[in-house]
Amino acid sequence: MARKQVPEILTRQVVAQSRLLKIEAVDLRFSNGQERQFERMAGSGRGAVMIVPFLKADTLMLVREYAAGLHNYQLGFPKGLIDPGESPEQAANRELKEEIGYGARELIPLKSVTMAPQFFAATMHIFVARDLYPEQLPGDEPEPLELVPWSTNDIDALLAQPDFTEARSIAALLMTLREGHA
Repeated sequence: MARKQVPEILTRQVVAQSRLLKIEAVDLRFSNGQERQFERMAGSGRGAVMIVPFLKADTLMLVREYAAGLHNYQLGFPKGLIDPGESPEQAANRELKEEIGYGARELIPLKSVTMAPQFFAATMHIFVARDLYPEQLPGDEPEPLELVPWSTNDIDALLAQPDFTEARSIAALLMTLREGHA
């Protein structure tokens, strides 16, 4: 299958910006001559990581933390931004130490995913973490995260949890199961 030619960017203009987000208006010309303006959130270019940590062969570790977008607490896997100069693997191990107090001797890459790519330029690298060892680093969370161990024998109950709704965490869980890591 032939790859389609991406549209030509005619102009880009920042139309709104905050400490965390930058919204751009992008004027495009498609290969058929049609022109359109799209708005998108420009990512930092650093990317992010999410980790599915196994405390034991049959026990996952999740975190419950405040989700400002929903203004409630959500259950999910440890995650965070990649710091400048870090590899995704280094960021994954740092986030584990900050959020659950463990490092990983083994990080298995699952997949790099995007979220709403029509509007948002960001990539998240998902890892499975095994052979954990205790090590804590100070994190940037405003309050301690609630640590929630979960048996892999009770995945249906996890999927039924009313606060386990983040698509990236669900995708990470299902990829972990599909790849035979659980």
